[in-house]
Amino acid sequence: MNSRNTDAIQAIKARIGIADLARRYVEVRPVGSRLVAPCPFHQETKPSFSINEEQGTFYCFGCQASGDIFDFYGRINGLDFRETLEQLAEEAGVQLNSYRPDPETARHRSQKRDMLKMHEVAAAHFIRNMRDSRGKLCRDYIAERGLSPDIQEKFGLGWSLDEWQDLERVLHRVGFSGEGAVSCGLLSRASSGRPYDRFRKRLMFPIRNLSGQVVAFGGRILPALAEENDAKYINSSDSPIYKKGEHLYGLFQARPSITTAKNVMLTEGYMDVLTLHQFGYTQAVGVLGTALTPEQVKRLSGFSSNIELLFDGDAAGRKAALRSCEMLLLRGLSCRVVLFPDPHDIDSLLRTEGPEAFESLRRDASDGMSFCLNVLRTMSPRDAVDWARNFLAQVELPELFKHFASNLAAGLGLTEAELRSAVLERKNQRHAAAAMAPAAPKVRDVSRDREIMTFAVRYPHRLPDLRDYGADLALAAPWARKLWAKLERYCRDECPEAVFSELEPKEKLFWVRCRDADAGAPALTGESVELDAIQQMLDTLQTTSHTASVVAALRQGQADRETQREYMRALKEARGRRGD
Repeated sequence: MNSRNTDAIQAIKARIGIADLARRYVEVRPVGSRLVAPCPFHQETKPSFSINEEQGTFYCFGCQASGDIFDFYGRINGLDFRETLEQLAEEAGVQLNSYRPDPETARHRSQKRDMLKMHEVAAAHFIRNMRDSRGKLCRDYIAERGLSPDIQEKFGLGWSLDEWQDLERVLHRVGFSGEGAVSCGLLSRASSGRPYDRFRKRLMFPIRNLSGQVVAFGGRILPALAEENDAKYINSSDSPIYKKGEHLYGLFQARPSITTAKNVMLTEGYMDVLTLHQFGYTQAVGVLGTALTPEQVKRLSGFSSNIELLFDGDAAGRKAALRSCEMLLLRGLSCRVVLFPDPHDIDSLLRTEGPEAFESLRRDASDGMSFCLNVLRTMSPRDAVDWARNFLAQVELPELFKHFASNLAAGLGLTEAELRSAVLERKNQRHAAAAMAPAAPKVRDVSRDREIMTFAVRYPHRLPDLRDYGADLALAAPWARKLWAKLERYCRDECPEAVFSELEPKEKLFWVRCRDADAGAPALTGESVELDAIQQMLDTLQTTSHTASVVAALRQGQADRETQREYMRALKEARGRRGD
């Protein structure tokens, strides 16, 4: 398991405890033999977040978040596993070994490194363009918009010349092909096949990931150079290093302030984010695209459960705010909505009316559910009720459902029973649709898989015994076979807990639930007793399968008389083992 730095992972866990890490972000207190806290990943008042210091894991009874210190740190800081590992290793003073991925993985990583380097070269080039004589027009525009030099430097603003091959020549000089630059969205390809600069005559906004690397760009056309068919903004397309729906503009720059302020300001445009930061609202980030996505909501929830939505007060802004509120509330996050009165947007209000006017709007802002109800009251009664029922049908957590149903019923002048009955009907329809899907595994197969894998997770050192009994052959569900393969691969010669970092989120949840009594683990009856029960179950399964095979062969009736007598003897023997 060298590619995942197994020794380093165990050393980090030995030096940084899950409870000590959690205390940095939430107030932890003992209850009996365990530690609890309000969950940092969803809005709640009850301490449903449970920490198992002995196992080194956490589990939330509300949102089912679970994992170890790497999952906790990565989720709360919006980092992937490698970023989390590197940061915790540095903190713990642990030396990491080099990753040794398979050749295909190595090729993809090499491709991504090249793409990141090309974006780094492009960002530096756009900044140089801004500073030399060719950038005067762009500098004048920035001055007109009132952006300070500090903000320009903080966000790395640049200028893309009104030329077709300017960036292509720069990339070529440092050894990058036009093909590679096209694949990551820096260049486009003409009908003749020749690459050309995708961004021209535009103010450039670098988009950074949480490690600070430039992964994409947004470009705003300068008004003085705009032609009739020019789009006001163009953005990088998706690439191996950038997925628009997963990133937020300015999150890298805003992260320290979000941690301090305990809230996020979410707005729509690049310039709005820059203006907010310039006026001291350095926890501001922007949506990259036309609408907030579930992936962006998930990323935000790792930083704060309090989101402040800043939208224009026109019909389009209200519609976007309603959809955003819906997504945030469904995830259990708290949100407030600030709408800017016509003719203002964020930039014009702060620059003409000042921070005092903005603070007044913030004080009067509606909470998310109140805002939704205000919008629903402007709809036809039928559309409003339909929205409420659709919304409730998506709520999974019982405590949230009760709260939302009560508020929506009161706000719309309905009884909770009316809303609940319709929601139940819609959920039943979904269940009926699911029933039309391919048949699910039989209940007994699901139960058998869970029993085998529960034992395997609890006692990984008994995998050889389970294999001798044929447990691996008895697994029916893909998830069980996949988890078994991981256990076999990583638990043979190593500390069993080392496999944890290799598991997917659902596998980690299963692991925690199997090993932690507070997370609902089945009762322990003792290793030997549990293994004996599994052996008996597998013996019965093998006997039953053997009997079924013999009966099927006899029914075919194609064997000769002697073969049929052998089948009969085998059937009698099998039934004797079953006690028939």
